[in-house]
Amino acid sequence: MGTSTTSASTPETEGAVETRGIEPVPDSERHGRVRELFPTWVAANISVLLLTMGASLAVNNGLNFWQVLLVAGIAALVAFGMVGVLSVSGKWGGAPGALLSRAAFGVRGNYFPGAILWVARFGWETINAVTGAYAVLTVLNLLFGIKSNNVLIVVTLLAFVAVTYLVSGLGRKALNVCNKYSTYLFGLFSIMVLAYLIATMDWHAIFAKKAGTTAMVIAGIGTIAAGGISWVPTGPDFARYLPHSASGKKIASVTVSGAALVMVPMVLMGGVMAVSSPKLAGQNTDPMSFLGGILPTWLAIPYLITALVGMVLINSLSMYSAGFTAQTMGVKLPRALAVSINAVISLVGGLFMMLVAKDFIGQFIAFLTLLAVSFSAWIGVYGIDMARRRKLAVRYDAEGLMDTTRTSRYWYAGGFCWQAMTAWGVALAAGLCFTKVQWFTGPLATTWIGQNGLGWAATIVIAAAVFAVLPAARENVPAAAAGRAADEAPVPAEVG
Repeated sequence: MGTSTTSASTPETEGAVETRGIEPVPDSERHGRVRELFPTWVAANISVLLLTMGASLAVNNGLNFWQVLLVAGIAALVAFGMVGVLSVSGKWGGAPGALLSRAAFGVRGNYFPGAILWVARFGWETINAVTGAYAVLTVLNLLFGIKSNNVLIVVTLLAFVAVTYLVSGLGRKALNVCNKYSTYLFGLFSIMVLAYLIATMDWHAIFAKKAGTTAMVIAGIGTIAAGGISWVPTGPDFARYLPHSASGKKIASVTVSGAALVMVPMVLMGGVMAVSSPKLAGQNTDPMSFLGGILPTWLAIPYLITALVGMVLINSLSMYSAGFTAQTMGVKLPRALAVSINAVISLVGGLFMMLVAKDFIGQFIAFLTLLAVSFSAWIGVYGIDMARRRKLAVRYDAEGLMDTTRTSRYWYAGGFCWQAMTAWGVALAAGLCFTKVQWFTGPLATTWIGQNGLGWAATIVIAAAVFAVLPAARENVPAAAAGRAADEAPVPAEVG
């Protein structure tokens, strides 16, 4: 086990490369602004896969234009509403979500949900890497007529992962700059694509499409929301440089608006494209090549290139946070080096998906479904823990978070908060019982919850309910220290 570490052990440099690891950010370095979160969550959703998922809503779920719009809007609000609300804990404790989670689960207990979140992030980074490599291959085909082959697949995937690793290693400041300008570029070309679709699509056929069932609408919300749910534990990572005075309501609203600005129109555009090209939703091996058939070359190429930049940033944001998760799991490496573990795994996994596996989209949907359930158990527990901490004078103790010995404030019983662990374990098992994917069917998958794809929602509710009814855990705080904390740190009057 480790030793107690102070929060000021690794100051952030003034340069572009961030050197701070998981240790909480001191107040003297809290110079961030809430509006900086907007381009972060715009960039986090710049994925052409949203087009494919939108098309799937129209073709596989049988939804019409208005239903696709409804699904996209609700999914953005639900998923990134949770991201925004739980991000507030980042400004409370000045630390990544993976570290703050120790306060809920205990120093040792946090290893269990942390391990699942870490593994899930490997999968997400692999999906993004494969999508980025396919985008490069599509551009090469459109520009030079170069057809994909095994050697080219290896080269493009390696290049994508390498660039992602380099960008993520620069840290928060560099990512903020990249996010800002990629938002402008992608927004510009997205408007151009939207204008092209408005001018060329068969709108009579689009609006004449019959409505799908309510069950398919509900299931569609879960599918689209799953990607956003995976960002919930990451939210505090990008809010940890915000001052204590930052508005919690503004953090949540900026997060939702940034994500919705990209999610809603892209999912809707995918649904519209599916009318003219039903094969879009059935493209199982290469999710990018369809753009070359639907859009003219002069528009498809710059759009794919800007989307490629966006996918690099998505993976960079993911790897940035994965480095923190690795450190909280006991990996004794600086954050930038810890990120390299994820880079290698995403490279190996990507090669398997592109060279061996044949059903990319099917695997992607299965992964999203399991991802949502695995993250939802953590969300339920963490959300209740946050609600309880709103009433505390000391919401998070920096030294206690970094101390991995039995002297830690968050040691609880043997390093475990048994209440949180029980709620998390019960909810995770129940969520999997409601889940059905290509290669796994839970015993409760045929129930109303399972058939409507609400396993993730049930997981959150069960985790929150079980944790809420169990007796609150006692933190390891000496009576004298607790009295001083209450005197010196009154509860702030500001909301959130």
